[in-house]
Amino acid sequence: MEAGTGTAAGPVETVLAKWSDIASIGSAAAVLAWDQETLMPPQGGAQRGASLAVLAGLHHDQLVDPALIEAIDDAGSAVEAGSENEAHLREARRAVERARAVPGDLAREFAAARSRSMQTWQQARADSDFAAFAPMLRELVGLVRQEADAYIAAGLAETRYDALVDQYEPGTTEAELAVLLGDLRDQLTPLVKAVADSGVVIDESPARGVFSEEAQLALGREVAEAIGFDFDAGRLDLSAHPFTTRFGAGDVRITWRYDDDDFRSGLFGIMHEVGHGLYEQGLPGDYARTPLGDAVSLGVHESQSRLWENLVGRSRAFWEWALPVMHRHLPSTDAVTVDALYPALNAVVPSLIRVEADQGTYNLHIVARFEIERRLISGDVDIDDLPDLWDDTYDELLGVRAPDVAAGVLQDIHWAMGSIGYFPTYTLGNLLASQLFDAASRDVGDLTEQM
Repeated sequence: MEAGTGTAAGPVETVLAKWSDIASIGSAAAVLAWDQETLMPPQGGAQRGASLAVLAGLHHDQLVDPALIEAIDDAGSAVEAGSENEAHLREARRAVERARAVPGDLAREFAAARSRSMQTWQQARADSDFAAFAPMLRELVGLVRQEADAYIAAGLAETRYDALVDQYEPGTTEAELAVLLGDLRDQLTPLVKAVADSGVVIDESPARGVFSEEAQLALGREVAEAIGFDFDAGRLDLSAHPFTTRFGAGDVRITWRYDDDDFRSGLFGIMHEVGHGLYEQGLPGDYARTPLGDAVSLGVHESQSRLWENLVGRSRAFWEWALPVMHRHLPSTDAVTVDALYPALNAVVPSLIRVEADQGTYNLHIVARFEIERRLISGDVDIDDLPDLWDDTYDELLGVRAPDVAAGVLQDIHWAMGSIGYFPTYTLGNLLASQLFDAASRDVGDLTEQM
C-alpha cells in the first residue's frame, strides 16, 4: 500500500518510490563529498570517510533490496514498449545489476578508501610528494581491480577496463576506445610536433598580468550568469581541482581554481564547469529522483562543458561581447584588443597541465592517461613506476617532461577518487561538442552573429 493513499501501489510506482530514497542517499553523499573538497578542515577526513562509507553501504543495500528487484521484474511485463516507464526500468535494472555484482563490504571499503585517498592526494600534490601518496593509491587501485573483477564474474564485462569505463560511458569498450584514441594519437602527434617546430611564437602577454582572486571571481560570475547559470540554483566555490556536482533539483555546485598571473585558467575553468552546471540545471524536473534523473553519460556531460569553454569561450564573437566585461573587472587589461587577445586564447603549445591545454593538444593528454591506466588496472605497471612512465609518455606524445610530480602524475584527482576509465569521456565529449555546435549552426542559424 502507498502511504496515505489507501490504494495498492503497482510495481512501477514501487520502483519509483524506492528510487526516490536511493537518490536521496546519493544526494547526501554528494553534499559530504563537495564539502570535503571545498570547506572541510584537514582533520575532518577520518570521520568524513566513515560517514561516506556508511552512506555507500546504505546506497548499495537499497539497490540490492529484494523488494526492489521483485518490483522491477514484475513491472517489466506491465509497461509499454518504448514508453517512459520502460526507460525507467531499463536504467534501474542496469544500476541494480551492477550493484548486485559488487559485495556490500567492498562498496563500503571503497568509499572509505576513496575519502582517505582524496585527502592524501591533496596534501601530496601540494608537497609534490608521490611517495606520500603511493601507498594510498596502491590500496585504491587494488580495490578498483576487485570491483572490476566482480563485474567480469557477473558477466557484465569482458575486461577490467570494459567494466570500469561502462559506468561512465555505458556500452563503450576498451577496444573501441583503443581504435579511436589510437587514431587521434597518430594524427595529432605529428601535427603538434610540426607546430612546435614551426618557429611561430604566439604573443600570450595579452592574457597575462597580475589579477586578484576577487576580480577574477567577479569576471567569472558575470560570464557564468550571462551564459545562463542560475545562481539561485547553484554555487561557485574554490577547490583544488575544478568539478561540478548536483545535490538535487535546484542545487548544482561548481568549483574553480585560478592563477594570479593569467586570467585564462580561472575564466575558462569556470566556463567549463558552467557547461556541466547548465546540463544539470537543464535536466527535466519531472525526472528528479527517478532512474532517468541523471546524465545519460559523462561523454555527453563533457560535450556541454567543452562546447561552452572552447567553441563559445575561445571564439572571436564571444570576445566582442566579453572584452568590455573583462576591462571592467580587470582594468589592467584596458589596452587589450580582441585582435591581440584572440591568438593568445587559441595558441597551440605543448604543455603539462590537462585542464589548461589548448584544443590542439588536449586529446593527447587523454591518450596519455588512457595508455597508462590500461596498464595500471591490468597490473602491467607498478605504482612506484608511474612517475617515470608518466614523464616518458608525455615526452613521447607532447615533447614535454614535468619538473615535479605535482605537474605530472599527481595533477589530476581522478585516480585518487578511484575513477579509472573516466578519462576517455573527455575526448568523447570533445568530439560530441564539435558535432553539436556544427548541428546547432545549421539548425539555429548564425551562432557567431547571435553571440
